[in-house]
Amino acid sequence: MSKIRFHKLAALAVLVGFAVWTATGEFSSVGSAQPDAEAKPAQAEQPKAPVRRVAVVVPQRVNHARAIRVSGKTEADKRATLATRAAGIIASLPVKQGSHIKQGDLVLMLDAEEKAAAVDTARALLDERKGSWEAAQKLVKSGNLPKLQADAAWSAYTLAQGQVQAAEAELARNQVKAPFDGVIDRVSVELGSAVMQGAEIATVLSLDPILGKGEVSERDLRYINIGDEADVKLVNGEVVKGKLRYISRDATAQTRTFPVEIAIPNADGAIPAGMTAEINLRAAPGDAVILPRSVVTLSHSGDLGIRAVDKDNKVVFFPIDLIDDTPNGLVLGGIPAEARVIVAGQELVKEGDIVEAVEADAETIKKLIGDTGSTQ
Repeated sequence: MSKIRFHKLAALAVLVGFAVWTATGEFSSVGSAQPDAEAKPAQAEQPKAPVRRVAVVVPQRVNHARAIRVSGKTEADKRATLATRAAGIIASLPVKQGSHIKQGDLVLMLDAEEKAAAVDTARALLDERKGSWEAAQKLVKSGNLPKLQADAAWSAYTLAQGQVQAAEAELARNQVKAPFDGVIDRVSVELGSAVMQGAEIATVLSLDPILGKGEVSERDLRYINIGDEADVKLVNGEVVKGKLRYISRDATAQTRTFPVEIAIPNADGAIPAGMTAEINLRAAPGDAVILPRSVVTLSHSGDLGIRAVDKDNKVVFFPIDLIDDTPNGLVLGGIPAEARVIVAGQELVKEGDIVEAVEADAETIKKLIGDTGSTQ
């Protein structure tokens, strides 16, 4: 019996010990717990990306006139549509299309026999009244005529003068004369035809100077002044020179651009009105640099400019001001003096990157300009 009691006590002790062990949770680490010395080692440091190499150049400064190019056309300096001031039959038409005329030349004359006769009658009456007034003055001076009668003779004389002027004005209504020097561009009537008052008879143009007309953007307006030189390239390839004579102070509502006029000498009338033209205005020269077109890029915010390297070899961005487009490259403003402009590799870096800057040799620059230096 004692042996059975001993086994029961031993079994009870084992059961209690197992319960205590289970409550502590130590069994969970059996076969899996690792000592601190065997902890996972720290992640190895990633290797740094290699520093990019870029070619840079300090561009030479130049003094270059800003080019402002606008599309336009040629127009006559003056244009007039001539019309009749009275109805009648065309008795004289001394001009034809293409005729060169001077101011005051007769363009058209309506049949006006009655009006011409009225002028002759008025002039004869004027001569008579003038003679009567002069005779009355002499009689008054000699004391043979009262001054009152001399005054009446003067009144009659002045009335006759008014009648002559009225008759001549009525006759002039049958005439059409040139308002300025120019060329007859179109004749709308024929000799002997009947016309109504106000009928269009001819168009006259003044082509010297001929005008080059275009519109300048509001951003370029501040660069131009009256009297600036301008080149005008005609659609036939001819390039003529002129001067800026007019800048509108009122923008076109739809485009927000300002009309301008270039006066071009045209004494022989060789340049016609209505021809397509490209106007190239030259503003006052300013400080700039010449660089190949390939250096121009966009910033992260979409601005047009160039990338350069500062004294710490960090990439920086400069917005540019396009002054001109020449066969030797782009003429750019807004680039600081001593800026080291990236001419190769600028698309592979961004602002803030640290780079290795290598001075570009003459052959590199020549190649870049040669690849991109041709104009349109």
